[in-house]
Amino acid sequence: MLSGLVIVLLPLVLGYLVALRSTAVLNIVNQAVNLCVYAILLFMGISLAGLENLASQLSRLGGQTLILFSVTTLFNLAALWWLSHRVALRGGTSPVVKNAPTSKLAAMAGSLMLVGVVAGGVGAGLMLGPCVGPGLFHGAETLAEWTLYLLLVLIGCQLRNSGMPLRQILLNRLGLVIALTLAASSLLAGLVAAPLLSLSWNEGLAMAAGFGWYSLSAILIGEHLGPLLGGVAFFNDLTRELFAFILIPLVIRRYAALAIGYGGATSMDFTLPVIQQHGGVACVPVAVVSGFILSLLSPPLILFFLSLSG
Repeated sequence: MLSGLVIVLLPLVLGYLVALRSTAVLNIVNQAVNLCVYAILLFMGISLAGLENLASQLSRLGGQTLILFSVTTLFNLAALWWLSHRVALRGGTSPVVKNAPTSKLAAMAGSLMLVGVVAGGVGAGLMLGPCVGPGLFHGAETLAEWTLYLLLVLIGCQLRNSGMPLRQILLNRLGLVIALTLAASSLLAGLVAAPLLSLSWNEGLAMAAGFGWYSLSAILIGEHLGPLLGGVAFFNDLTRELFAFILIPLVIRRYAALAIGYGGATSMDFTLPVIQQHGGVACVPVAVVSGFILSLLSPPLILFFLSLSG
């Protein structure tokens, strides 16, 4: 477990050591992050195409994703609703950010495009598999793993240059509490969902520890538990993001902690524009801190739970 943890955290740390002065270079890093995500999902789709009895396996994938997502969402919403009644933060009480890209359809289109990339990978695997052979699927898994390491370096660089020093992050008590509430309720949901998914307790915890970081959870789970469960982890975390785009505008004015927390790790990037537009600038640092902490928690937790015997 320790070697796996080092392999995942080392790229994050190395990336965090890189301080960028140029806005142009930081923009290139941001674009490279997006490209890495698309590449990982494409490779994941190709590896899924290598499953035997693909049609029945995809049906099983959909059913397990629905179970995990439903249980996790129920626990998350209950815990975050409870927290929202105990904190003073309210959305809409501070100025909103003008011209933020917050159309729900536009935001969801980006997430749906990720599903399209996975589907494209499955199609490519089905077409090329008979010609190339099993090496295609093993090669896709290897490429996905190395692309993940590159992605972690780039994300570490993004975190370093986000404009928020670690001191400011650690002192933001509300962001920390929201992140820990989301993490604890997700892990409890993983324990409950494990027997429903025919998984051991530690595998259920690992499946629930992605906290919305679908590119990471898909690869780490897929590497240890196979491409099918890697796909379940991916679609569970991606569905969280899609639902967050709908939920945030509806509840952030009354339940800001719930809206910010449900976005999970994505509250510091993909769902942040929706949070800042509908919740106001006061919600932005809380969302960034919550997402930052969940992003740091997810890799070691997934690897730790996978290292435990059932």
